[in-house]
Amino acid sequence: MGAGAWGTALAKVLADAGNSVRLWSRRPELADEINRTHRNAGYLDGRLPDAIQATSDHAEALGGACTVLLAVPSQTLRANLTQWKDSIGTDTTLVSLAKGIELGTLMRMSQVIVQVAGVDPSRVAVVSGPNLASEIAQGQPAATVVACTDSGRAVALQRALATGYFRPYTNSDVIGAEVGGACKNVIALACGMAAGCGLGENTAAAIITRGLAEIMRLGIALGAKPATLAGLAGIGDLVATCMSPHSRNRSFGERLGSGGTMAAALAASGGHVAEGVTSCESVLALASSYDVEMPLTEAVHRVCHRGLSVNEAVALLLGRSTKPE
Repeated sequence: MGAGAWGTALAKVLADAGNSVRLWSRRPELADEINRTHRNAGYLDGRLPDAIQATSDHAEALGGACTVLLAVPSQTLRANLTQWKDSIGTDTTLVSLAKGIELGTLMRMSQVIVQVAGVDPSRVAVVSGPNLASEIAQGQPAATVVACTDSGRAVALQRALATGYFRPYTNSDVIGAEVGGACKNVIALACGMAAGCGLGENTAAAIITRGLAEIMRLGIALGAKPATLAGLAGIGDLVATCMSPHSRNRSFGERLGSGGTMAAALAASGGHVAEGVTSCESVLALASSYDVEMPLTEAVHRVCHRGLSVNEAVALLLGRSTKPE
């Protein structure tokens, strides 16, 4: 459900693994384009498998589906799922592909799904890892985490996603997978800002490492397992998003770091706001409610929402009192 880059890339993975796939697009003209040309050129390069059938009718997409992957942006998930829930089967596995914390409620995406769809948490899974959509669409080797408290559903989804180039690992720690996915976009913005103002690899390494430290503090406070955040859904996803030029969050941060305004960065991104710009607000609020200190996240929030310059943010972070690691 969602024909953006990530939704389309996973639809390709599922089709390549031998599944019959229906891909829902909000725009009828995009669904027609995919069916006619077997391409989604606005988001990804390359031809899509014939096993993918696109539609803009959510009831048609959901009817009879045993697994539903939710690939809409995190802040629109609630509104979309409210429209879709009556078309979802009574034992369907619901899979969150969105990475974020909902503004206002401060809920993780799996919690939003449980509340809106009225399903047991054991029916909800999360897919998260170092998964840049463009590389996966090209068939480059990648790995991911399938997190679900129901081991049977996790294994079924693992088998559905396993291809020669895409390797899924199962995990029962839904909280850890979601915290890692939500927070890494914010740290990627910080890495981009540093690169944009001319800082090098030492700085990037420090941001990634200290970013992981604050992600782990929040994750552990919420009940996540440290091992999850030390794995693919944590450090793996963090490194890929922080370092890749294909990462929207890193690229957005780089534009800000090179002196661009929020409006200019938004225009250069084709009007798409990087997920971390919204997430930094909800992640910081969630951290505050658990009395967890997240200085990098706070600095990104001040740049994106409070008018602080990137140079001022760097000076602020370097001026913090020294302490043991």
